[in-house]
Amino acid sequence: MIKKVNFKIKKNYLEKIKKFKKYNESYYNKSFPIIDDSDYDSLKNEILELEKKYSFLTSNQSPSISVGYKPSKNFNKVKHRIPMLSLNNAFDRDDLINFEKKIFNFLSLKKSNNIEYSAEPKIDGVSASLYYQNGKFIQGLSRGDGVEGEDITENLSTIKDIPKILKGKNLPDEIDIRGEVFIKNSEFKNLSEKFANPRNAASGSLRQKDPKKTKEIPLNFIAYTYGFSKNLNISNQFEFLKNLKDWGFKVNKLNKILKGVDNLIKNHSQLEEIRKEIDFDIDGIVYKVNDFSLQKRLGFVANAPRWAIAHKFSANNSISEILKIEIQVGRTGALTPVAKIKPVNIGGVLVSNATLHNEDEISRKDIRINDTVTVERAGDVIPHVISVDLKKRDKNSKKFIFPKVCPSCGSMTIKDYNTVTKKFDAVRRCINDGYGCEKIAIEKIKHFVSKEAFNIDGLGKKIVENFWELKLIRYPQDIFNLDYKKISNLDGWGNLSVANLKYSIEQKKRITLSKFIYSLGIRHIGQENAKLLSKYLKNPINFFNLREIENFNDILNIDGIGDTQIKSIEKFFKNKKNLTVLEELRKCLIISSEKEDLKNGVLKDKIFLFTGKLQGISRAEAKSLVEKNSGKIASNVSRKLNFLIIGDKPTKRKVSEAKSLNIKIISQLEFLKMLNIKDF
Repeated sequence: MIKKVNFKIKKNYLEKIKKFKKYNESYYNKSFPIIDDSDYDSLKNEILELEKKYSFLTSNQSPSISVGYKPSKNFNKVKHRIPMLSLNNAFDRDDLINFEKKIFNFLSLKKSNNIEYSAEPKIDGVSASLYYQNGKFIQGLSRGDGVEGEDITENLSTIKDIPKILKGKNLPDEIDIRGEVFIKNSEFKNLSEKFANPRNAASGSLRQKDPKKTKEIPLNFIAYTYGFSKNLNISNQFEFLKNLKDWGFKVNKLNKILKGVDNLIKNHSQLEEIRKEIDFDIDGIVYKVNDFSLQKRLGFVANAPRWAIAHKFSANNSISEILKIEIQVGRTGALTPVAKIKPVNIGGVLVSNATLHNEDEISRKDIRINDTVTVERAGDVIPHVISVDLKKRDKNSKKFIFPKVCPSCGSMTIKDYNTVTKKFDAVRRCINDGYGCEKIAIEKIKHFVSKEAFNIDGLGKKIVENFWELKLIRYPQDIFNLDYKKISNLDGWGNLSVANLKYSIEQKKRITLSKFIYSLGIRHIGQENAKLLSKYLKNPINFFNLREIENFNDILNIDGIGDTQIKSIEKFFKNKKNLTVLEELRKCLIISSEKEDLKNGVLKDKIFLFTGKLQGISRAEAKSLVEKNSGKIASNVSRKLNFLIIGDKPTKRKVSEAKSLNIKIISQLEFLKMLNIKDF
């Protein structure tokens, strides 16, 4: 049993290492980050915590050993004379207290001895190392994997901020100056169509094979430290920064000398408030023990110095300006207001759109065009406006008037009345909810081919939109009757890609009844309700025969299907265009009945809910196990729930609600024991 547990732990660890390596390659070598900084830091910490907890976990790709990613093959590899290491991160006061405590303990100092720190804004750019001999620029390297970098001397030589000859006094015989290459936000505007954000633009420009192309990009350089040096006569970091300026380098004007955690926190808060007024992206502050002799005593641990730490800013919000407000129409006819904002970097992602949720939300927050707003983006949540800075509002600003007609088809829009709450819904909807509204029809087709529905490879959202514009698709059934000859003549479509699309579509002509019901995009009928309907109706014939039913209340005896769902199904079957779509799909698809689950399984009459990431099993497979063993799946915490099964990083709200209702909370292992499953 212990071996099996250790195997699972190692498997989980190696999966995280694989992701970490993939993200590093994309960030450092391809200049294209595919994950937020906050999520990257979280993954890094998860790996380090696992290694700390289980001594048998090791990898040469671990963040405790590796830095960056191996150098590109496009440039010669050169070994750094002193490795370019990464920094450990701090996110709150406790992290800073722990950082300082370790310094005091290592140096055997009393807490009364306040250590000076050089506090330097952390520029979100691309690290570079510049080697000077007798004041002359000889060679420039990228970070690479920290041990070896790429020789990008010619490209770095095009940057005006990098002096070819150092001037001033106190010059060392040899020195390796390190700093950050970046692009100002004001100058990035002209490059925004080519690159996702300023950092991508800087990184991509430095990797141009032709230095002339690099020269065309407005790259900047700020110096902040050194690696190797010979005869450097300087005693501390702040003095070194002053010398850098004298030698001809640009240094950050916001650098400070500070003492004590309280002052570090205060400076961090002040800088975070004004960060959007700075013309380049910063994602935190680096604190370095100012005294070089203390730095030397403290030395390094693994791949990071003991004497420095990066205090990150909160990566989930930023300040921007609303340029205009657009109304988008969704699959169920919902009108969603979206703010088009001045592009702003939030957590490493350039955000230009933010949802305003609904008409009531705009009124409640009094959001207007040209307002200065705070935009939040947390994890995978869609960016949204959380507040308006009324002090910066123009005196001539006018309230935003929400449209009373659909911007797509011109039909009336309404707010549904909820008979339970005795209130009107916050969402306004287009009444033309079949295929008569163009925007609704497009969104319905996107839903039809989505992963949880027909899951057709090669037919993503953008392609659906493209095929709609070309009039290749108008209804779901058109997907199974595409003109492949016409598609093969389109730009970007070769014989192989057309053949792959045709094969994907042909493979999906067989589908279960529950997935088919879900794919239709009937309002209020999600995956779980589609399964309940499928089990009740038993076969596709009964589903299609619902068109003949006069009293849909007969379906009310299905446990889990309420009045709201019944009315939605009835409305769907009363729409003539929907009936035509159903009939056409019936001709080209093979819809199978659901397999009967155990009626007296070990989980009979038990209701389950999952939260957090499961190990070695997908959420879909876990739900399937419950259903096959006569159990039921809940969509949220309620008094009816019997078990809340928690995996890694469970939703705190669900756990708290379950505890307050005295619902039994169990682990994945306990759940598997209920099914008598020992391993996967």
